[in-house]
Amino acid sequence: MSWRLAIIWSSNEAFDTPRGRRLGIRKAIKKRMNEIVKHYDALASTRDQYRDKNKYYYALLHEQYAYLIPPGKKVLEVGCGTGELLKAFNPSVGYGVDISPEMVSIARQKFPQFSFQAGEISELKTDEKFDYIILSGLLGELDDIQEFLRQLKKFCVKDTRIIIEYYSYFWQYLLKVGERLKLKIPQKIQNWLTSEDIKNFLTLTDYDLIKVERCILIPKNIWGISYFINRFVAKLPVFNALTLNHFIVARPVFGEERECSVTILVPCRNEKGNIEQAVVRTPVFGKKQEFIFVEGGSKDGTFEEVQRVIQKYPRKDIRLYKQTGKGKGDAVRLGFSQAAGELLMILDADLTVSPEDLPKFYEAIKKNKGEYVHGSRLVYPMEKEAMRFLNLLANKFFGILFSWLLGQRFKDTLCGTKVLFRHHYQEIAAQRAYFGDFDPFGDFDLIFGATKLNLKMIEIPIRYKERRYGTTQIQRFRHGLLLLKMCFFAMKKIKFR
Repeated sequence: MSWRLAIIWSSNEAFDTPRGRRLGIRKAIKKRMNEIVKHYDALASTRDQYRDKNKYYYALLHEQYAYLIPPGKKVLEVGCGTGELLKAFNPSVGYGVDISPEMVSIARQKFPQFSFQAGEISELKTDEKFDYIILSGLLGELDDIQEFLRQLKKFCVKDTRIIIEYYSYFWQYLLKVGERLKLKIPQKIQNWLTSEDIKNFLTLTDYDLIKVERCILIPKNIWGISYFINRFVAKLPVFNALTLNHFIVARPVFGEERECSVTILVPCRNEKGNIEQAVVRTPVFGKKQEFIFVEGGSKDGTFEEVQRVIQKYPRKDIRLYKQTGKGKGDAVRLGFSQAAGELLMILDADLTVSPEDLPKFYEAIKKNKGEYVHGSRLVYPMEKEAMRFLNLLANKFFGILFSWLLGQRFKDTLCGTKVLFRHHYQEIAAQRAYFGDFDPFGDFDLIFGATKLNLKMIEIPIRYKERRYGTTQIQRFRHGLLLLKMCFFAMKKIKFR
């Protein structure tokens, strides 16, 4: 609020002291708040009419929210209006807050299964912590976004996700025309924010931006043209920046550190010469450490070698399972289903990623730098025979493509070393039906699942080593075709859904 506006609503005498100036500002903010309350109270009875005029638009919004928020979660919507969006989430616990008492009154009548409260976020009376907090079009109307986000944090836990939806500033004049034509519900003064503006507010209040998504180029249904443009064209570079609705997914950062128990999963097939090295070269870290070897039909005595290592190192917690299915993906699922550690790690048995690097992954998660930590082999120079030239080119290409598809940076999609919490893996497994059993590698099952779960992804650069024992099991042309298949699959299920 500017000093000029504050002067209008305060006496000249009041500004003779700092206390008087603060009082004038508070009066000005209070007056503006009362005007907003009156504005939306007056619109409460006609809000549903505006929604009926724009059924196509709201259906697209609900689709986007349905992708971001699974049903059965605890959801808080701030700026809930008459409650229709909250209902669309099908939450196990639903809370709505709005400054308009009239809006809240209608919401209570329509959706008695949820809790609604009139007022500001600072006035919300509940000890509930939420899985998702929705801010649909809200930041544009706040006087103090920074203070609001600070207040919001008391309703968060570590895994809470904040979903911020806002209009692109490119559309501000078109939206004003829509208001004058009574096609859109009128709003008061709007803060036209960019994603960088919001990212800055999040940084100032200790939130971490996870990803930005954009949708809707044509908010009206025009003879099937809208479907094609909104589903495909709107997702393409350049066009995507011109869309109407932008979404930011963020998470609170509390800064705490805690030691975790760790499961190190080693899928192995024909890796006899690497088994003992995988155990003895792995540093001791975490409050407890276990190794799980999943052996997949080796012909070189790998299974027997793991048994020998278990006998040789009785103080190490080592378990062995024999794979009945095929592929690394099947081995990962078997191993993780038996894991006892709070933190799950994959170490490829070829040891081209050094076991000595695993503490870097552990520290990144312990210090809350990310929730899904992935190795990157494409930063440091590699040893001479570590990766063939065509494989290197393919990895760089797929890294660029998947970064666009997933909305988060991925320099190296195929590095085998991955780390995530067991409870996050269990949520990925529970939602696996969305993607299906499609991935023989296991890499994309985890990457796509973490994306769907809105986990914060981060890469740890590692030095990629030459294999010391055995031969690579990668068939570059056959597996390259499978990777292309994965890309088209991701386009269908994530980008062009």
